Amino acid sequence: MLRLLSRPATRLMERWLPDAFIFVIVLTLIAALAAIVTQGTAPVDLIRMWGDGFWALLSFAMQMLLVLVTGFILASSPPVRRLLGRLAGLARSRGGAIVMVSLVSLAASWINWGFGLVVGAIFAKELARQVRVDYRLLVAAAYSGFVIWHGGISGSIPLTVATPAHFAEDQIGLIPTSATIFSSWNLMITLAVLIAVPLVNRAMLPDPREEVLVDPSLLREPEPAPPSARPSPAQWLETSPLLMVLIGVPGLAWLALHFVGGGGLNLNVVNFLFLFLGVLLHGTPRSLLASLDEAVRGGAGIVIQFPFYAGIMAIMTDSGLAASLSGWFVSISTAQTLPFWSFISAGIVNLFVPSGGGQWAVQAPVVLPAAEALGADVAKVVMGVAWGDAWTNLLQPFWALPMLGIAGLKPRDIMGFCVVHLLIIGVIVGGILWLI
Repeated sequence: MLRLLSRPATRLMERWLPDAFIFVIVLTLIAALAAIVTQGTAPVDLIRMWGDGFWALLSFAMQMLLVLVTGFILASSPPVRRLLGRLAGLARSRGGAIVMVSLVSLAASWINWGFGLVVGAIFAKELARQVRVDYRLLVAAAYSGFVIWHGGISGSIPLTVATPAHFAEDQIGLIPTSATIFSSWNLMITLAVLIAVPLVNRAMLPDPREEVLVDPSLLREPEPAPPSARPSPAQWLETSPLLMVLIGVPGLAWLALHFVGGGGLNLNVVNFLFLFLGVLLHGTPRSLLASLDEAVRGGAGIVIQFPFYAGIMAIMTDSGLAASLSGWFVSISTAQTLPFWSFISAGIVNLFVPSGGGQWAVQAPVVLPAAEALGADVAKVVMGVAWGDAWTNLLQPFWALPMLGIAGLKPRDIMGFCVVHLLIIGVIVGGILWLI
């Protein structure tokens, strides 16, 4: 059944879904038109909003590029590659490979979304070297595991409301992760997603005659240059582990001091951790720099597209469009259904504001007063927004860019499979939020 559903969805996306850069331009025009029609925003004001907000995500864009680069450096280090290679060797069939990459990506994304994207992509490539299986579905399966991230321990919205001095603390206080991420009902959603994603991916496995395979030789990593018999001082430094130890150990020592002192996880800390673990695990500067060169090539989409998404975010927030959209869903809600409608509205807003933190800044001023007025469970409303943000990432290619850069594919190659997940995950998460 799902194989039959995925076939037309894949063909539709391959034919109609443009490159991710074209997609962001189309979204910009849709957001602008909607702001003019529904909010009465003057075109001159709209252009000013867009231009003023265009560079608002430069710091975040750099952080995202470093998520890709540092995550790739860590995941491509010799010890991690050997581990992934041994795991890939356990896959004895096409279906086994699909299930395995799904589970690895889900587990890694639950721990940290950036790590999940990178590990999923590299593990998919490793499996493709060892098992003849549709490469598009393999990468799509890796990306589908990303849907779990906002219900996991790196979820930006539940971590925000658990952090002292967050912008809504005067209104809702601090909401501990025991009431959001580790609540029984959120763990129920997480478990349901954990079971559904591998099964759906396995059910979409194409007929062998329709598979799109990749030549394993194209996925091999370049062999390191043999060491020189009489290395120059510069060559000795490039191949010596001494410098890596001298800088890597202090890096990990800073992390230990950070956590012992009560510091928590954020993007900068995660990138710092990935970088210095990668420094030590690569062993030599030459190995690390070769990995860095490959990682940067996959980050071109992030560099050019993040400013356009910042412009869209400015249009959505400054024109009042995002607040109006969220407010409409709030207006039809009750105390029991507000988490569900928060989930749906967040899924729509996420197409235009694909940033968990940015989306919470847009929707919190709308959904929190509604939760207070209706007497709704604030923790459930918070997680409704969080899951909505994660849900439509299955349609929004923004977060797929790092993974696709590593895998060497385009959004149209995997989005047909992801649309099937969009429908099924929407029913699962939305259904549980409605029932609770």
